[in-house]
Amino acid sequence: MQPHRRPVNLALIGFMGTGKTTVGRLVAEQLGFEFLDTDELIQARTGRTITDIFAKEGEPAFRALEEQVVQELSAREKTVISTGGGLPTNPENLAALKSFALVVCLWASPEKIWERVKNQSHRPLLHDPDPQKKIRDLLAVREPFYKQADVLINTDLRSVREATQQIVLQYKLGGGKR
Repeated sequence: MQPHRRPVNLALIGFMGTGKTTVGRLVAEQLGFEFLDTDELIQARTGRTITDIFAKEGEPAFRALEEQVVQELSAREKTVISTGGGLPTNPENLAALKSFALVVCLWASPEKIWERVKNQSHRPLLHDPDPQKKIRDLLAVREPFYKQADVLINTDLRSVREATQQIVLQYKLGGGKR
């Protein structure tokens, strides 16, 4: 992180199943911040599920909605933002997040991700004949974007509580505004 940055928000990026929403809610509670999930915002605004948007309009339409939400979030302060797994693959989204938030990537192995999400039907990218291969392939594509985060935290062996504590510590060490 550049020394002159003083983030006023915290953004969690990473693949589905890494703990962004669960951990993000706890981080927000500990910091006294509001919690927002970009996928939930999009669903509330459109009145549609992510799965429906993907099925009827395709991934590019969904990514455009994500970009719009990120731009709007730049005006906020004291917010923990949990992003959709593909959101940071748009370099403009990642740059925008970094302009107003400490960006923390939660990381997990493909095996751990599969274990966590295999029974969740609301994951449109897993509607694939070989979902485990899909996870590995998507992780390979997204990894270079995830690695641009200010902080990377592996959640494979960390409890939700441990991951939460680590993020709060990193935010405080990063000069975050409280």
